[in-house]
Amino acid sequence: MKVTKFTVNPFGENTFIAWDENTRQAIIIDPGMMQDHEREVVVKFVEDNQLKMQQVLLTHGHIDHIAAARWMADRYGITVAASPHDQMYYQMLPMQAQHFRLRIELDELTIDCPLHEGDVIELGDEKIHVFETPGHSQGGLIFYAPDSALAFTGDTIFEGSIGRTDLSGGDYNVLIASIRDKVLTLPSDTMLIPGHGPTTTVANERDYNPYLA
Repeated sequence: MKVTKFTVNPFGENTFIAWDENTRQAIIIDPGMMQDHEREVVVKFVEDNQLKMQQVLLTHGHIDHIAAARWMADRYGITVAASPHDQMYYQMLPMQAQHFRLRIELDELTIDCPLHEGDVIELGDEKIHVFETPGHSQGGLIFYAPDSALAFTGDTIFEGSIGRTDLSGGDYNVLIASIRDKVLTLPSDTMLIPGHGPTTTVANERDYNPYLA
C-alpha cells in the first residue's frame, strides 16, 4: 500500500490517500479540505496518478476531518463510510463551522456505509481492519493494515500525545482504555499515522508517551 499525506485547513489536519500500486484502487481518509486550492491539489494528485477512488473513510466526525467528505464522494461517485456513533457531529456539520467561525458553508453529512468493530475494507490485495476507539469522540475509529504494518489513528493518539477529550462525546478514561486495548496491542513496529502531526510507532508510544506511563 502506498500512502500520501496532505496537510490541510486551519487545524493542520492530515488527509491521506492510500492506494494499491497494481490496481490503482484508492481510498481517501479524513478529507478535511476546506478551500478550493486544497481540493484542487488532491484532485490533481488523483488524476496524475490515475487512481480509481473507491471510498471515503472517516476516523471520526469532527469538522477538520470531514469537511470535504461529501464533496469527494460526489465528485467520484463513491460512498462515505464512518461510525454511526458520531451521527451527532455529521448532523451538526454546519453548526461546527459556525462554532469555529469558519467562513465556509457546509450541509449536514449523511453516512452511506456504517462501520463497526471487525469490519474489513479491501484495497487491492490489502485488507484494512476497522477498530472502534472511542474517547476522543464516541465514534472514533482506527484503520489497521497489517500487511503494510500501519494504522491510521485519526485523533486517538499522536506522537507523544493523545486526542483531546474536552469536547462533547469525549472521555479521557475511555480514550486511554481504547489506546491500551487497540493501539498498544498492535505489533511494536506498526507505524501509527495520526490525524495531526508526524507519524510514530507503537513501540515509541508505548515507551515514551507521557499519557500512557
